[in-house]
Amino acid sequence: MFLKGKTALITGATSGIGAAYAAALAAEGAAIMINGFGNADVIAAQLEALSKASGAKALHSDADMSDAVAINAMVAMCNGELGGADIVINNAGIQHVEAVETFPAEKWRTMMAIMLDGPFHLMQATIPHMKAKNWGRFIATASAHATVASPNKSAYIAAKHGVLGLTKTVALELAQTGITANCISPGYVWTPLVENQIPDTMKTREMTRDQVINDVLLAAIPQKKFVMPEQVAALVVFLCRDEASAITGANLSVDGGWTVQ
Repeated sequence: MFLKGKTALITGATSGIGAAYAAALAAEGAAIMINGFGNADVIAAQLEALSKASGAKALHSDADMSDAVAINAMVAMCNGELGGADIVINNAGIQHVEAVETFPAEKWRTMMAIMLDGPFHLMQATIPHMKAKNWGRFIATASAHATVASPNKSAYIAAKHGVLGLTKTVALELAQTGITANCISPGYVWTPLVENQIPDTMKTREMTRDQVINDVLLAAIPQKKFVMPEQVAALVVFLCRDEASAITGANLSVDGGWTVQ
């Protein structure tokens, strides 16, 4: 359990990839703060499981990742109750599928606030703690869509391109501090976020569910299968190891060959 004594703060961690991150880091002994929304009983059970796995505290924050004040309050809570975040994973995300010409401006602003502004505010608020300890890990869940585009996902793709650039910049600024900053770019991971966009894509493209899965989601994936959350979480664990300390500013693809060039 090489993360004993360290704390991980993970946004969008009450389900999907974020929940897998939390479980994997808790299994290595890290105290965990999960952020996100969901059923209170389900979250309570998740916290109990995380604490049991790690032997350390596990806390929840429902901070809105589009609200800088809420983000700073979450960081203050983490500092006060868990000693500060040594590992920060910018993972929270939402999706809306619609052509640019009819894409709601308010939906655009919300998506950018959660997936680009939120990581900026969270990184800004947690850098001082990491600098004081001369150790830290920033990891962002970017996406294959951080480097390639698909139709009808303008806000998501713009935000993911942005968080990749933000993370690279932080990596350079902190290169001599013992802090690394990297992106993991999964392809289509079988999570509620992916599953929930299928109906919108069915409507937008006038397709059946099977057609969306096979002819849209997996069309560009050479392996022709979804990535599983545990596969992405395993890479997060490695990036937290000392053996990964020379990896910074990287964009690491876990996408079944989607972005092979």
